[in-house]
Amino acid sequence: MKRKMKRNELVTNDDIWNAVIDVISNYNFPSDNCTKNKLYIGFQYYSELESGGHESLYTWFSEYIEEAGITTYLNELISFLETIDAQPYAKIEKKYGEQAWRLYKALEAGDIEEDDFYNVIEKADHEYYNLNDKLGKLLEAYFLTIYPELIEVIDD
Repeated sequence: MKRKMKRNELVTNDDIWNAVIDVISNYNFPSDNCTKNKLYIGFQYYSELESGGHESLYTWFSEYIEEAGITTYLNELISFLETIDAQPYAKIEKKYGEQAWRLYKALEAGDIEEDDFYNVIEKADHEYYNLNDKLGKLLEAYFLTIYPELIEVIDD
């Protein structure tokens, strides 16, 4: 069921951004809704990398990644990134994603030294941050096109 919002609540790009984030934040992930699942994965990727990098992403999303498998997760994430024309970000995940996850799990298990993990994470994070938040702009543009699928706009 779509969330209902009045047209006058969705006037600016910021209004739409906030409304879509609210929908994502109240979404029970994962579900049968493929569009919402991809959106959730993509937005969580952006949020976690902006707040703490790949380490934060793996910490926050580890339960799902373990359940789905790193290959499935990366395929879902990369597919979403490519859908919104964020190929440079998809390239980073193709390059580092699987290796970083394996190192994260090995570090968690005490099988490797921290430096082994952080050397890879720092490279991935550096490439991400060098893109200067282009992902935020791409997400906003995507939100502006997809919000009618998530929100039923009603007249005032």
